[in-house]
Amino acid sequence: MATNKELLNSSKAPEPVGLYPHARRVGNLLFLSGVGPRERGTKKIPGVELDEQGNILSYDIEAQCRAVFQNVRYILEDAGSGWDSLVDVTVFLTNMKDDFATYNRLYAEYFQDNQPCRTTVEVSRLPTPIAIELKCIAMID
Repeated sequence: MATNKELLNSSKAPEPVGLYPHARRVGNLLFLSGVGPRERGTKKIPGVELDEQGNILSYDIEAQCRAVFQNVRYILEDAGSGWDSLVDVTVFLTNMKDDFATYNRLYAEYFQDNQPCRTTVEVSRLPTPIAIELKCIAMID
């Protein structure tokens, strides 16, 4: 990390779907771009069933939550940070009514020891057929 403003990409997290890095370091802060549950090297989304036109037929919010938390962890670790260094998490859900209870239960499981600030909002859709995306800020040494 030679510069004060450095773009970082993980070798384990799914590739970005646009022209942006996985993360950017500014000083001792690491800003993550929106992270979804996709698997690296594929368009596969854990727990999602799509029709031939790419519309969502069904999805498993628990599988997506676990996958997105893992992808965040990959980015943090590849950037030299870690899960316990998260200080702020913004969560975008496409179905707050049906998915919030499961998401909130899993969030409590994953963030039991580290409790960053959190904002959760419902959005009508995300850029790919996913039900959850996280935007995070972490400390980095």
